[in-house]
Amino acid sequence: MEKDARASRKQRELLLFIDGFIKGNGYGPSYREVMRALGYKSVSTVASHIDGLIVKGYLKKRDHSARSIEVVSLDSSEPSKSKHLQWLASEIEGRPEGEDRSLLERAHAILETGSKQS
Repeated sequence: MEKDARASRKQRELLLFIDGFIKGNGYGPSYREVMRALGYKSVSTVASHIDGLIVKGYLKKRDHSARSIEVVSLDSSEPSKSKHLQWLASEIEGRPEGEDRSLLERAHAILETGSKQS
């Protein structure tokens, strides 16, 4: 990952959605599912945000097949936790109530679920 490569608010929202979807379903979402869930107007917007997260090191694709998006994990001993979700949670801590606060709560919920499964 690039040093200090920070995700935008939309990218953070997308990252949390993808991680939660994978944990809930066992596979990655389609771009169209992401588009509908997050209210984007086009699949190309989803592709643009996902490409940005791949460049920044938050996501990777196993191959060029459908649903092959993966969240980069913390390490092999804690495969269900994402270091980036932990970073996002710490980044949002202390901010005023609002949209970022709900992202923080979702990040903590995902991290809690992952630590219980480990």
